[in-house]
Amino acid sequence: MPALLDVQLPSPDTEIWRYSRIEELNLSRYEIGAATPSVANGTEFVTFGADQAGRPTSPDVFADLNAEHMSAATIDVPAGVDVAEPIVLVHTAVDGAAEFPRTTIRLGANARCTVIERFTSAAGAQAFVSPLLSIDAGAGSSLTYLAVNDVDESSWQIGHQLVDAGRDASVSLSTITLGGYYTRVRTEVSSREPGSSIRQVALYFAAGDQMHDFRVIQNHIAPHTSSDLLFKGAVQDTARSVYTGLISIGEDAKGTSANQTNRNLTLSEGAWAESVPNLDIRNNDVRCSHASTVGPIDAEQRYYLESRGLPPVVAERLVVLGFFDEVLAQLPEGDIVNEVRARVASKLSLGGVQ
Repeated sequence: MPALLDVQLPSPDTEIWRYSRIEELNLSRYEIGAATPSVANGTEFVTFGADQAGRPTSPDVFADLNAEHMSAATIDVPAGVDVAEPIVLVHTAVDGAAEFPRTTIRLGANARCTVIERFTSAAGAQAFVSPLLSIDAGAGSSLTYLAVNDVDESSWQIGHQLVDAGRDASVSLSTITLGGYYTRVRTEVSSREPGSSIRQVALYFAAGDQMHDFRVIQNHIAPHTSSDLLFKGAVQDTARSVYTGLISIGEDAKGTSANQTNRNLTLSEGAWAESVPNLDIRNNDVRCSHASTVGPIDAEQRYYLESRGLPPVVAERLVVLGFFDEVLAQLPEGDIVNEVRARVASKLSLGGVQ
């Protein structure tokens, strides 16, 4: 497997990489690998191999590398088909490998589907994973998508998500990030036809020296479209998180409704979170809002629980789990919600909250 040599990495001096750890990345330590994901349910809709139709443009060097070295899976759901069970793809990274999963999801008119994509690795694996997700939701279709980013805390993950929503299409895009030394996802969602609706939620929890990094663009091109974003995260020990979001409203996108909310808890003195929401509005017939907060656990909530006899560490754990409930309630139904609760509780315990 050839190593990645002479790759020109982005600079942290550029705005889109501001606050990042990109200067620490050494791609030459990894060798290019390829792995086919395991698939559960709906295998008749999944094919493997590079898909040339509707290939998205590459926004940076990592998307370029993905285009060159991809391990591709395509999910095609024909018009009018309702896939009953979630299609689950599991990518398992190998120690020392650089892997470039690409998942393309295409829904025909009025099709319905749920896709869960998991990124994991063996314990202690030092890998580099650069996934690219491309979604094309046809007219009247409905897609629920969940990405679970849980590679080992020695690994890097830098990914892209590109979403195009057609007329009256509905897309729910969820992300859970718990793993990785540095885990980053750049998401660009585009409402290209009237009536499209895109909802995004994310839950992230970084501990130790982890860093979780989110860059999001809500791009409204057509009139009478909507998007709603809710990202909630927590950092403890010396961990870091970054959220930068942009709502972009085009000149022709009258009647648009767009919202973004980012909330962050800092659970330790040395933890750090950055939240930067932005608006670019070029039509005055719209409704837009943005909000962000960074701070410690609410003292009144903790006092309320402690005043009813709960030990401080238990009170803190309940507050954090309650903080994430709003996101957990919007995830696809199934075992994943209980699994995430358990993982969050486990990270809290490792951080000193028993």
